[in-house]
Amino acid sequence: WGWKGGYFSTETDASAYYDEMRFMLATQRAAPNSPQWFNTGLHWAYGIDGPAQGHHYVDYKTGKLTKSNSSYEHPQPHACFIQSVSDDLVNDGGIMDLWVREARLFKYGSGTGTNFSSLRGAGESLSGGGQSSGLMGFLKIGDRAAGAIKSGGTTRRAAKMVICDADHPDIEDFINWKVIEEQKVASIVAGSKMHEEKLNLLFEAIKTWDGAAEDAYDPKVNETLKGAVRAAKKVSIPETYVKRVLDYAKQGHTSIEFPTYDTDWDSEAYNSVSGQNSNNSIRVTDAFLYAVEKDADWELINRTDGAVFKTIKARDLWSQVGHAAWACADPGIQYHDTVNAWHTCPADGEIRGSNPCSEYMFLDDTACNLASMNLLTFYENGEFQADDYVHATRLWTVTLEISVLMAQFPSKEIAQRSYDFRTLGLGYANIGGLLMNMGYGYDSDEGRALCGALTAVMTGVAYHTSAEMAGELGAFPGYAKNSEHMLRVIRNHRRAVNGEIKN
Repeated sequence: WGWKGGYFSTETDASAYYDEMRFMLATQRAAPNSPQWFNTGLHWAYGIDGPAQGHHYVDYKTGKLTKSNSSYEHPQPHACFIQSVSDDLVNDGGIMDLWVREARLFKYGSGTGTNFSSLRGAGESLSGGGQSSGLMGFLKIGDRAAGAIKSGGTTRRAAKMVICDADHPDIEDFINWKVIEEQKVASIVAGSKMHEEKLNLLFEAIKTWDGAAEDAYDPKVNETLKGAVRAAKKVSIPETYVKRVLDYAKQGHTSIEFPTYDTDWDSEAYNSVSGQNSNNSIRVTDAFLYAVEKDADWELINRTDGAVFKTIKARDLWSQVGHAAWACADPGIQYHDTVNAWHTCPADGEIRGSNPCSEYMFLDDTACNLASMNLLTFYENGEFQADDYVHATRLWTVTLEISVLMAQFPSKEIAQRSYDFRTLGLGYANIGGLLMNMGYGYDSDEGRALCGALTAVMTGVAYHTSAEMAGELGAFPGYAKNSEHMLRVIRNHRRAVNGEIKN
């Protein structure tokens, strides 16, 4: 793909690149994200293909949006997606369409994040009359769909990020969603064991009765049975189950198999509750954080008419977030204004969300393919091989750029915007192993300085390599409109490296 796309001047250059990439993969110096392993090369190397799945791509030769006609000729190498959803039930771009787009991603091992704050809250009016069921009902549908695809997929679990703005009418329900579901799991586990114990005590009371056979099943006569019935009712065993056991006993049964559950994360107890297939985060602004600081009011806003749905104390909402995070590790926090202060392309809209892991924050309906370098493999004979690290950074920046050229995407919008902005995600792994081998504490001044330096070098080299490619092949289509913003962010990166923190 790189040779055909004009990324190499000669076939010799392309061959050298091919050899170097194979060497880095074989020696585990670096690795792409999982969907590259799952999908890339199946068609080219093995001739594997299948019917089209509704994907699109932009033809790099013509610049035209094109519908894919096969599953793997253009692979899906991107791991991270951010998708939009409109407040519409069945049309393109709406709620049900999102589940289809998510399914295309999950099938090939990718993950997706969406800010659902455009959906109207519970009780808001519908265009055809009646009231909306609200945000949470639809989130539960998406959660179930992700869980089902996880079960039937061939690669890994579905990965979802669900985001809600702090001023959404249903924000309190969203914050406490998983807290309540965790409580349900506790009830299922404890309740199942209680049922199994108390119901079999009824059988035991009947079995140990030494009076007239016909009286064994009568709590008015069998005092032990009477006590067992009372014990069952005391812990809220439904009367229908008590009666069922008595009927079973009359038919000659001596016990009942009542399934019990445990708190294993992959158990049937967790599979039976909602909210288990996504990371949840709330999106907060500086205005909200100032309101928390001052214990000021905070308004929740209707999505349909912009009216105030409810006024609460910002600090109370913040306390709910803290309690929920303590109780079940969700929701996370995304700092809207801080994220957008480092946005390279704000002329095309705000950043409203992220991928499931949150390292990719960009415009809705875009995708990012990732790769990570193994830092420890660059440490040889007591020294970090900086020149090798820089060279590898250049090569993997090119690799990720080529991946954009060859990829297909789950919707027309994502295909077009990924072509227009060409986002890539280069990172590293094994910083802990490197620090231990160098004798630095993970949170030592030296350790943090090394981590910062390695990150700065990678960032600078990747941007420089991108600029070189732009000089040869042209800048990404969205650059002209955003050039000043891009340079501002680059300037801020430089200032951060130099310790210039003012303004």
